[in-house]
Amino acid sequence: MKHTFQQFFRSGKFVFGFSIFVAILLLTFIYPLIIPDPPLEIVAQGTFFEPGIYVSVYDSLGTTPHTLNLDGAAAKRIASKLNEEDRLAMKEWLVAAGIPENEIDTADTQKLLDLWMDNYDPTENIPGMTNARRNYFIRLNNSLKGLLSTEGAIIAEVNPETGTLEQVDVITQTDYVNINQVANVRVLPFGTDNFGRDVLTELVAATRVSLVIGFVSGTIATLIGLTLGLLAGYIGGVVDDIIMFFTNLFTVIPSFVLLILISFSIGQEQRGAVTIAVVIGLTSWFWTARAVRAQVISLRNRDHVNLSKLSGHSIVHIIITDILPYIASYVIMALILQISAGILAEAQLSILGLGPRTTVVPTLGLMMNWALIYQAQILGKWWAYLPVLVTIALITFSMNLMNTGLDQVFNPALRE
Repeated sequence: MKHTFQQFFRSGKFVFGFSIFVAILLLTFIYPLIIPDPPLEIVAQGTFFEPGIYVSVYDSLGTTPHTLNLDGAAAKRIASKLNEEDRLAMKEWLVAAGIPENEIDTADTQKLLDLWMDNYDPTENIPGMTNARRNYFIRLNNSLKGLLSTEGAIIAEVNPETGTLEQVDVITQTDYVNINQVANVRVLPFGTDNFGRDVLTELVAATRVSLVIGFVSGTIATLIGLTLGLLAGYIGGVVDDIIMFFTNLFTVIPSFVLLILISFSIGQEQRGAVTIAVVIGLTSWFWTARAVRAQVISLRNRDHVNLSKLSGHSIVHIIITDILPYIASYVIMALILQISAGILAEAQLSILGLGPRTTVVPTLGLMMNWALIYQAQILGKWWAYLPVLVTIALITFSMNLMNTGLDQVFNPALRE
């Protein structure tokens, strides 16, 4: 056994895949110790906040300001607030006003602003332009004037005696605060989802639940397939015919269709993570059974097995001591593939809305389901679905790489 494990880690593919898988596994256990927030806690009043570091504006007012004179600060400020829609609208008006289109570069903020300030006239009547569109350009122009202003922002408070606003402070454009001095700072590396929940915290919890589903479903499928394959392959006869009848029946019926029907019949309230894992395991054992049966048939007439029969050993003893150790390597590889298949099956079910219930913990499939329902892919909110896709891809890739590495270890024909 010790020699076998040493062989595992002599395979570069197995080591690489194992390292990726262990890194993912450790993240799911370590991250909650550092960030103990509930995975489905709503932290943002809104949908799809972009990834970044969020600082309390209210708390930042009470910190000590520092004057920094940074080159291009004003241009960066304007460029960040002038979105693509406004840039295209400015180009539309300038072209309608007679400016050659090849002279307008919407990516060059300074040049675009110069053209706008030199040519825009709110009183000019452009043919074909509606009043609503004209009012939009007037609002846009007023907004640009505010961005170009060099005056500071005035902070005012209500005087309790007079009831009027009085200036208490002025924030200039060169005032900066140290982020470490701001009381409330929230880091959202992957932003928020459609419900305003931290995607990273949700992703870690979802990965942990999906791995549990994969392990449970993979173990069940492997145990059923192994047991039936051993019995069918060794005993043969009527037992083999009965087992292979049901195995072929499951092979003919698409397992995912069967999985959908069973999950739908269970009902949303009863569909917990373990329940879904059991259902997946009960509908994905057949290919393991067929493969184990083929392996056992090739072993049951070996000399050591015949010797064990002549010694009067029971069927259970022969299967466990004389046959199972010879197919143990294949069983391990089958378990790895079953775990990977279980994670993918849960993701497919959840995308269809037939996954575990959503009130307690998320899964990777449920996160994909929410992103699709709220059209994250259409709106360009990549952080709501891309990290989930990458996580699923990494898990399945690492497991398939481990399986390929084990195949090279146990199969002499594949060794380099």
